[in-house]
Amino acid sequence: MRLAIKEAEKGLGRTSPNPCVGAVIVKDDQIIGQGYHRQAGTQHTNT
Repeated sequence: MRLAIKEAEKGLGRTSPNPCVGAVIVKDDQIIGQGYHRQAGTQHTNT
């Protein structure tokens, strides 16, 4: 969860009026993808 929050923080100040969103995909205890909402008007994550 901490990693997802760190991903979301990368979009601070650029996503308004949408929320900052971060995602981390884990499989078998390994991170296989991560992403964040880069700016308003775009997809929330591209993971």
